[in-house]
Amino acid sequence: MSRGVSTRRVIDVLQRRLGPEISLSCAQVSRAAAKLDEGLKAWRERPLGEVPYLFLDARYERVRLEGRIVDCAVLMAVGIEASGKRRVLGCEVTPSEADISGRRFLESLLARGLKGVRLIVADDHAGLKAARRAVLPSVPWQRCRFPLQQNAGRFVTRREARKTVAARMRAIVKAPDRAEAERLLKSALEARRKEHPNLARWAEEAVPESLTVFDFPPPHRTRLRTTNGLERVNRELRRRTRVASIFPNPESCLRLVSALLAELDDEWLTGKVYLNLNP
Repeated sequence: MSRGVSTRRVIDVLQRRLGPEISLSCAQVSRAAAKLDEGLKAWRERPLGEVPYLFLDARYERVRLEGRIVDCAVLMAVGIEASGKRRVLGCEVTPSEADISGRRFLESLLARGLKGVRLIVADDHAGLKAARRAVLPSVPWQRCRFPLQQNAGRFVTRREARKTVAARMRAIVKAPDRAEAERLLKSALEARRKEHPNLARWAEEAVPESLTVFDFPPPHRTRLRTTNGLERVNRELRRRTRVASIFPNPESCLRLVSALLAELDDEWLTGKVYLNLNP
């Protein structure tokens, strides 16, 4: 049932595993699913506490909604708690990644007790970006550096130029401090402003958003400069949601995502410290 498939398919799967003689009614499966949903809802609504570093992400799944197949946004929040442990803070399935959905998601985290956030790390998702500004406007934002480097290549066509642009971007984001990063950015803008004006305009606005991490302790920066820590999460979600292909409704999608994230959260909680926050 945590796979997000239909009741009929759940019965088929259990019969293949336990033998065709097993007899399960749709009502029994539905009751089990309701019990599972109750536990997952309690996990999603559990109290939160101090989370210095907050990571936000959104991915999409195909869901049947009101007779149509739509791309629903799966919003996820992962945090590094004061203990240094990584935790899955919450998730939500919504028909869009619009700022109102992201705002509601962030507000739900605050309502559950989220506090002490010093930095938000996320990709340049328009909805999440607008929600962050509305709900946590005083918290600085670190734009994930990996897609930033990829996006720069869209503004140049020649292969040689792309290599040069990529090399300059790597030098900027891997600079030892903010002053050097800003110097390299200024130099890159001057070199490209005439030949690639669109690239220069984009970089002038986008690249500084990836330098926020320089305001934090050097030992923390490797963990904070990208959302790459969520890639394992997304890979596992993709592997499991591929089974469903198209979810019959948003609730089944939320059930699967919640079950997988709850399992991962338990693994993180009992595992090693992810980042030592002690001075």
